[in-house]
Amino acid sequence: MSTPQRTLLQIMARDFASRLATATFLVDPEGGLIYFNEAAEHILGQPFVEGSTMPALEWATVFSPEAESGEPLELESLPLGVALTRQEPAHGSLRIVGSDGVPRTIEVTGVPLFAHAGEFVGAMAIFWEPEGP
Repeated sequence: MSTPQRTLLQIMARDFASRLATATFLVDPEGGLIYFNEAAEHILGQPFVEGSTMPALEWATVFSPEAESGEPLELESLPLGVALTRQEPAHGSLRIVGSDGVPRTIEVTGVPLFAHAGEFVGAMAIFWEPEGP
C-alpha cells in the first residue's frame, strides 16, 4: 500500500505539528488522518502509527465525542468537522474517551488549511485539556 502524495502545505503543517507541545491533529481534504503529534497521543490514549489510515467517520466516532450536556456529537458538529466540511474555523469544548478508556474534557480549535485561495488541502485541530474543575 503506497502513501498518498502530500501537498507542500500538508508536509509543512505536519512538521509544524511535530514541533508543538500542544496536541495537534491533521487531516487531508477528505478527512483522512495525516498525523497527530506526541502531545495528542496522551489525550487520545494511543500512539500515532506511521502509515496507518483513519477516515473522518472513524476518528469522528472512535473517541466517543459528546457535548458537555452528554449528547453525542456528529462529525459536522466537531470543531475539526466544521473546518473540514464548511472550510471555516471553529472552536468548542467537548468530552471524549481516549483509546486508553480515560474520559477527558477538551477544548478544540479547528482550522481549515488552504494552499492558495480556493485550494483547500485539509484541516488541523489544536486541542488541550483545560485546567481546573
